[in-house]
Amino acid sequence: MKKLVFCFLFLSWSIFGCAQNHFNIPAENFAEKVKVIGVVPIFVDPESDIVYPEKDLLIPLVYDMNRRYEPILIKKLKATENFYSVALQQDESKELFNRLFYRREKRDDAGVQYNKYFWKNDEISSYLRKNNLDAVMVVVVSGLTKTTKIYSSNLMTSLETDYNFLTMTAQILGSNGELLWEYPNFRGRILPYYPLVNLQYPDFSESEANLSTATAVKFKSIDGIRRTLEKKKSDVIFRETREPEIYGRLFDEMIYLITNSAAKKRSTNQTPQNKTSDTPKESNESKAAGDEVVTAPVAVSNTNRPEQTNGDKVETNESDTLPTVSIPAGAKKTR
Repeated sequence: MKKLVFCFLFLSWSIFGCAQNHFNIPAENFAEKVKVIGVVPIFVDPESDIVYPEKDLLIPLVYDMNRRYEPILIKKLKATENFYSVALQQDESKELFNRLFYRREKRDDAGVQYNKYFWKNDEISSYLRKNNLDAVMVVVVSGLTKTTKIYSSNLMTSLETDYNFLTMTAQILGSNGELLWEYPNFRGRILPYYPLVNLQYPDFSESEANLSTATAVKFKSIDGIRRTLEKKKSDVIFRETREPEIYGRLFDEMIYLITNSAAKKRSTNQTPQNKTSDTPKESNESKAAGDEVVTAPVAVSNTNRPEQTNGDKVETNESDTLPTVSIPAGAKKTR
């Protein structure tokens, strides 16, 4: 009996004990190191696993969507009040990506597949010095093929096979390219990871019309992908808002993981009488990009349910809603 109690207590600590730390460094260190943060224009990796037949039309569309919705990410970052300054950097996305990019690696963390990016340490360090930044946030849209089960709109039929997706990842890099934070980072965690858009769909209507047991997988049209990315989020009474549903959801997940620790640590460790100067502190870390610190797991309640994606149902393990972010009064103000 004692062994069972001990195992239960250990499991509870493992799941909930460090649930507030989503960083690759201690959250209090992140709060002290990163006061001035720059966000580079959202990258697109055209050489990633994108098998869309009209790729020459898809890539420019995604670039346009990124430019349109970048200000929403900046606004959300400023609203956290975790940083003294947040600014969208005025660089050309394609040129900067080619200059900073080192390599990509397909990862599978706790069953979640995504593309992890590695950057040239010297270039990152030079970029931070040139722009007087403590850290830089990079967001990348890339292609990924993975096995998924998609249901028809009536949930009566489904098809599990390989589908091609566009996905979004993000990282915050400090001096010498050290990795401070990343999304996703699911080693031992249970958190949702939504794709940006599924580029393919199973044509259940065609197989049903032809009384066929085989269902063809087809690519969505460019117009269909555009409408999916432009779709607006609805409020609690189902009124359309100005915020895009998909980009907004992904940005909210990133903001939650950034805010959940840093603001609370600052509020705990700092009083109004001993606030530090607004002058950014230069980071003195020398850890190379790609070196990772495995943090303790965090648990977020999930409901196993199919998610509707542009008329089809996708079987995923996701939380019904994102956790509510609470910003303490003691958090730093953004200029």
